[in-house]
Amino acid sequence: MITLSLNNFYFKDKLGKDIYVYKWTPESSNIKGVVQIAHGMAEHAGRYDDFAKFLNKNGYIVYADDHRGHGKTSPNELGYMGDGDVFHLMVNNLKDLTDIIKKENPNLPVFLLGHSMGSFISLRYSELYGNELKALILSGSNGKQNLKFSFGALVAKIEMKRKGPKAPATLMDRLSFGSFNSKFKPNRTNCDWLTRNTDEVDKYIKDKLCGSIHSTSYFYYLLKGLKKNYKYKNLNNIPKNLPILLASGKSDPVGMMGQGVKNLQNSLRNAGVKKVDMILYDNARHEILNEINKEEVYSDMINFLNKNRI
Repeated sequence: MITLSLNNFYFKDKLGKDIYVYKWTPESSNIKGVVQIAHGMAEHAGRYDDFAKFLNKNGYIVYADDHRGHGKTSPNELGYMGDGDVFHLMVNNLKDLTDIIKKENPNLPVFLLGHSMGSFISLRYSELYGNELKALILSGSNGKQNLKFSFGALVAKIEMKRKGPKAPATLMDRLSFGSFNSKFKPNRTNCDWLTRNTDEVDKYIKDKLCGSIHSTSYFYYLLKGLKKNYKYKNLNNIPKNLPILLASGKSDPVGMMGQGVKNLQNSLRNAGVKKVDMILYDNARHEILNEINKEEVYSDMINFLNKNRI
């Protein structure tokens, strides 16, 4: 492991890929636990700096990796995650980081917070490694949509065969993000769906590590992974006593304006998970941690962590 300035570092995964990790450590010696963050698609973990510092002030250490194809892990190959099943490669990298966290903090509870794409790989993580966690937060998530997943995977497979696995999936990008933004016409930008906070939207647009068009292979394996996520036999593997918080905006198109989040809650409860809380924020869009009511979101999340840390 190569230690950098401040607390940030790289680790090498089992395939030899160097994964960049941000680490925020409280100055206080009264540490309550560790929050591991899994960021969303076409962004990076550095965007969680404000929330991480809030968690620090409340006694939590924070770790967040830049996933394959993202941020400082892949600054020259944004949007391309590598060869093979990249959905599960990202899941495995989350587990790699959890192992590091537990080695560095052997007596502290570990919480996982996944946003958007990060929520999808975090859900799969909970199916495979849920016993590693004290609790789970899924932000900007969605539930089962088998027909959409199957159609999208077919389109992505055709694009991948025609253009190659590394090529930008321009059609899939337009079908997904274009439809998200259309719900907020007239649009000021192409990213209005992210948040009502125009300053945060502008920062996202200006960030060179954000907004990349992802590869054909990424979309193909993401959609295959999503189909696997919501199978009952996989959801049934989530520890029944794992506390889960679903937190989303009521105006988040990724979560079908709240309906997809409700569907996810029902699926988890049907699989026997006993503690599945849900908060839907009125008028909030996709990035609730960057919304104009983010203080409310921060407060709800810290209350959930504190309630479930013992």
